[in-house]
Amino acid sequence: MKQSQGVRALAQWLLLGGLVGAVCGVASAVFLYLLDEATRFRESHEALVYALPLAGLALGALYGRWGAPIRGGNNLVLDAVHEGDTQVPLRLAPMVLVGTVLTHLFGGSAGREGTAVQMGGSLADALARRFRVGPETRRELLAAGIAGGFGSVFGTPVAGAVFGLEVVVVGRMGYEALLPALVSAVVGDLVTRGLGIGHTVYPVPGALPLTAWVLAKWLVFAVAVAAVAVVFVELTHRLKKVSEQRVPWLPLRMALGGVAVVGLWKLSGTSDYLGLGVPGILRAFEDPALPVSAFAWKLVFTAVTLGAGFLGGEVTPLFFIGAALGNVLARLLGLPVDLGAAVGMAALFAAAANTPLALSIMAVELLGASVLPHVAIVSTVAYLLTGHRGIYPAQRIARLKHGGPLLRRLVPLRELPGEDPVDREPPGPREPGERSGG
Repeated sequence: MKQSQGVRALAQWLLLGGLVGAVCGVASAVFLYLLDEATRFRESHEALVYALPLAGLALGALYGRWGAPIRGGNNLVLDAVHEGDTQVPLRLAPMVLVGTVLTHLFGGSAGREGTAVQMGGSLADALARRFRVGPETRRELLAAGIAGGFGSVFGTPVAGAVFGLEVVVVGRMGYEALLPALVSAVVGDLVTRGLGIGHTVYPVPGALPLTAWVLAKWLVFAVAVAAVAVVFVELTHRLKKVSEQRVPWLPLRMALGGVAVVGLWKLSGTSDYLGLGVPGILRAFEDPALPVSAFAWKLVFTAVTLGAGFLGGEVTPLFFIGAALGNVLARLLGLPVDLGAAVGMAALFAAAANTPLALSIMAVELLGASVLPHVAIVSTVAYLLTGHRGIYPAQRIARLKHGGPLLRRLVPLRELPGEDPVDREPPGPREPGERSGG
């Protein structure tokens, strides 16, 4: 009986996970193609950046008219995993795709993971409604959608599968969704590559033996990464909150954000900090003369872009910020520049997104096994030092990072500052059937 149940579960998830992965792979392929074309066009017509305020005005009007149900973005997808009455509308996929491509066409500093995750969640929820699955299966399909979107857009299927589980609840993973997440991420990656989409090839750092002295350097490195992650998270959230309070009308808010980005562009005197910034990431691996301020410029460009409401994600800009920071720290600490850039690239996003395991795996998939154990050490320490904050306020947490008793419920990070410390349950076994929420 148990064996037959296992066979049925395997068949179910090969089918449903495969379907989710296939639609995620197609969506990511279309998105990456359009994103590449938009970036190329902007780089050959830089005057387009001056039109970013007008693009913000138009996108703001579009979202103000039709985008109210989907404005939560990644947080909407995470809320849907935990709350059965929260749906991820199908319209989220095309609207976030168009919005992100236009953001990059006119020079906004944003990433692509947010778009991939939102498209994946939207398409997975549509399939869940189409097949009329139960609430538990729907949760697992949503995790598969996150995994399929993330894995296919970066070409990192194993990291995508782990990210789909790890991002849902801070410090806890729900292994019941592991199979559908893995199937979706692998199929999504195969489909995206099969449609002719390539991914950035990063330099592979040389091996560095882990000694006590090197470990001490990585601990200093991790403190700096955590500090920059905190600045990025707090600045982005603060800019968004203040701008919403002072400029309630979204089109005007985005237009003013566009004006600010144009001003930063002229002030910096370079186009290196516009768009994804992939050339800047690659430069950080090999240029010992990279400007010390490069990571700070990209941080401000991205915080202003996202804080104003433009579409996109945080991963690739955080890769830029982390790689540039790692380059500088490696030079200060006497570490290899390429390894410092590699570790910084992965660890900064790991700390900001509370996903150290997924990003350690992602570093291996992108950069080779030589980055271990360095990236795992820095990611884990930086994750702990960032405290209970992150780029996704809808992430839930069951136990504070520094330990202690379980909270009585899964608490969104956005609610923690006002959470009563006594709202915890004493240590002990959970009631039968109670879920951890992962």
